[in-house]
Amino acid sequence: MASPRIALIGAGRMGEALATGWLSARSKPQINIVDPEPSDLILAMVEDNAARLGLNQAPEATDIVVVAVKPQIFAEAAENIQAWIGPDTLVLSIMAGIRLKALAASLGTTRIIRAMPNTPGAIGAGITALCAPEDCLKKDLTLANRLLTPLGRVVGPISEALFSSVTAVSGSGPAYVFMLVEALAGAAEGEGIAPDLAETLARETIIGAAALLEDSGESAAALRKAVASKGGVTEAALDILMRGDGMPSLMREAVRAAAARERALSAGS
Repeated sequence: MASPRIALIGAGRMGEALATGWLSARSKPQINIVDPEPSDLILAMVEDNAARLGLNQAPEATDIVVVAVKPQIFAEAAENIQAWIGPDTLVLSIMAGIRLKALAASLGTTRIIRAMPNTPGAIGAGITALCAPEDCLKKDLTLANRLLTPLGRVVGPISEALFSSVTAVSGSGPAYVFMLVEALAGAAEGEGIAPDLAETLARETIIGAAALLEDSGESAAALRKAVASKGGVTEAALDILMRGDGMPSLMREAVRAAAARERALSAGS
């Protein structure tokens, strides 16, 4: 689609990342951003790109509507969002907890794709999963992929029945990694290391390990085994972390709880 018209409803960190990526796209889309409290970054982007970016303009039917509001306010925003939707509009929702059926009922269209990005998308290092109706057009999936590429890798479409689990793994997953940094830094302090140094050691270790995982092409299990020599220091720690009530068990329990909460929220939509 040459120079598509996009309405971005909600411009938080994900919205900012998407708008930034779209500005550099070859298709040179025309973008209308709708946000009652735009960030300084959005205001600067609009000022610097007035020919292609509009802010809180009067709604009109457009090619693509990207719904990026918080799911808690979707019900009250739905009527205003509808004003941007015409018979040929593709709706892309990046809200958690609101299913395709509920989106269609609220927005008056079935041409909808759901997406679940994660917060590293704000720097183009995220992963986004797609969920679409069975009769979704191939061109719509291609377009959704292109629209979401500024956030990082795009996978799917994935069955909506699995979307709660996907949300629990990749949508919530960055929080688990951040908590690991906190826990590792806390453990370092417990061994007498000063707080600032403990934080630095933990942060840089996680960042470096993630970079190695990406660069090496090896599995996480293979890399873990390469660090842990028989009878060595790392093995002593892993014996604790991998015991029956250790990290694998806790992670399964945590993901199960997150998925159950997402399903409960979806059931109310």
